[in-house]
Amino acid sequence: MLKKVLTVIAVILLVVGLGFLLFPTVSNFIGKLSAESAAETFDDNSASAVESVTADDGAQVQSASEAVAHGMPTDKKGSVVDKNNKTVLFKSDLDRLYEDSVAYNKSLLTGQGTADTVQYDREALDLTEYGITDSVYGYIDAPAISMRLPIYLGAGYTIMSYGAAHLYGTSLPVGNDSGNCALAGHTDYPGRIFFDNIRKLSVGDEVSVTNYWETIKYKVIDFKTINPYDSRDLLIQDGRQLLTLITCIYVTGNDFDRYLVICERVK
Repeated sequence: MLKKVLTVIAVILLVVGLGFLLFPTVSNFIGKLSAESAAETFDDNSASAVESVTADDGAQVQSASEAVAHGMPTDKKGSVVDKNNKTVLFKSDLDRLYEDSVAYNKSLLTGQGTADTVQYDREALDLTEYGITDSVYGYIDAPAISMRLPIYLGAGYTIMSYGAAHLYGTSLPVGNDSGNCALAGHTDYPGRIFFDNIRKLSVGDEVSVTNYWETIKYKVIDFKTINPYDSRDLLIQDGRQLLTLITCIYVTGNDFDRYLVICERVK
């Protein structure tokens, strides 16, 4: 009897041990699939944006707010959906989002120094006002390190648990004016690989950002390690369109610095 009990305990310990060993691999695999799915859904939704649709009451609606007012169905997140339960985005809403994104970027030109790497969790724009309820503004792609992540607005801890986060006070990745878009991502996040591998990027590697209107291509030009309160590298430089990737890097004890990958748009 004792031998059987010991055998059962040994099997349980073996299974638990294997679970601990396999958890990071399995979780990272699932996380990568989730990120890929978010990017594919983004591409699908943005490509199928419509000028207008006919609501059940016969009205021709041209925006999410009009669609809701005329009784069109929504999903659990509040997105307008068609009869096949597919998300409906309206071109007029996306046009307005583009205009407001450009206006936000221009507003930063007179507010330099407002960005820092500690207080960054405010959203630059409320995407629900444009019929977008999954909070995804676009996605970042770095083929050299097989990184493809959705981009969310506002770098709060919860938001950063899902992908790359745009830091409020830095440029949105849109338009042709001077700008510096800062995206933050976790390193060593339990069960998910976010910005863990950005330190493997090399000068000249391509990094792209896809938004609702275009794919913007950048090249890696530099790397830096800074303290958490140094925001100088997030400032806009006249005539340059920069993308700055930020993650934590361990120093000692409970201290962390910030590691930056600086990219510049390919003209």
